[in-house]
Amino acid sequence: MAIKAVIFDFDGTIIDTETIWFQVFEELLKEIFNIDLPLEEFAKSIGTTDEAFFQYIEAQTGMKIDEKEINQLARERFLEKRGILEVREGVVEKLEEAKELGYRIGLASSSSREWVEGFLRQFNLWEYFSVVKTREDVVKVKPDPALYLKALEEMQVEPHEALAIEDSLNGAMAAIEAGMKCIVIPNQVTSFLTFHEKTIRSESFGDFSFKQII
Repeated sequence: MAIKAVIFDFDGTIIDTETIWFQVFEELLKEIFNIDLPLEEFAKSIGTTDEAFFQYIEAQTGMKIDEKEINQLARERFLEKRGILEVREGVVEKLEEAKELGYRIGLASSSSREWVEGFLRQFNLWEYFSVVKTREDVVKVKPDPALYLKALEEMQVEPHEALAIEDSLNGAMAAIEAGMKCIVIPNQVTSFLTFHEKTIRSESFGDFSFKQII
């Protein structure tokens, strides 16, 4: 199998924003509603929209939730903690390896372009990516395959010629539905999940090489 491209997810894969989001929402739900947030419930929204997350809150509280207000409070608290964020260990090495192999390097994220680009520039990663697709580019985000299909189209690469790098069930499903081979590197909040049998699971970026996968 000749691989021509690798497409990375962003949140949780390149930078583990998801563990902080979990901590933030866990704190807020306890303070505001006095309810617990099981990791299993939070994980349903990782890599996709937060629809399932708010359904859970409403089911627990029996009341209609002001999503905008909760998200605003969470964002403020997240920004207070963002100083502890760093690029996941091994990511830069994988980007360099892909570059050396002559792969086209893309990114497909269910988050906003402003969010993704801001962090990539902050951590000096922006220049690695020839194509970046975010939620503004599609009607449906992951687990729908549209983000990956858009990225592949722009890169002029067939699905079987590309690898997806993911950390979540929703992201992995999107890649598989797009017809791609998918490597999953879970983080703190997704490591308990059981991934699709078609994925290749690796516990860290250092545990595999692209040549080995091929």
